[in-house]
Amino acid sequence: MTALDPTRIVTPDICDAYPDVQVIQASFSSFGDVTAFAGPVRTVICFEDNSRVREAVSEPGNGAVLVVDGGGSHRCAMLGDMLAEKAVANGWAGIVMYGCVRDVDVLATLPIGIQALGRHPRKSHKRGEGTRDVTVDIAGTRVAPGQWLYADSNGILVAERELSL
Repeated sequence: MTALDPTRIVTPDICDAYPDVQVIQASFSSFGDVTAFAGPVRTVICFEDNSRVREAVSEPGNGAVLVVDGGGSHRCAMLGDMLAEKAVANGWAGIVMYGCVRDVDVLATLPIGIQALGRHPRKSHKRGEGTRDVTVDIAGTRVAPGQWLYADSNGILVAERELSL
């Protein structure tokens, strides 16, 4: 068995092979140019303040997926074109935003996986609030740093380790 190719992720096949894998029970939409992505999890928890998201994407991602618990807010965007471009430049495989994004026309051209609950034109506050690299709750699914996330147009999965097929 070999590790899954991140560009060929098919979450239904993973669910069939690994019935105990966690499925995030929320309706996410894809906003980046990469629709299937995977990687080790890094996390941020913040509410309507993307200061910690900026910090994270400014650092080397090394193929990781940033999972942001924005509390499911639909009142502002927690990621836009500038932060997404930083994530691309710093080697992040993807971003899962439990909240909204903006600049969606630009995001659609960037070579990174981005899944979010929706879009919103208003930017977030910048108060320096939030916490990084802690266990977060995304729609009832606990996601911890070091787990592996697999995403495609069918859904988002979380596993305790890197999976192979």
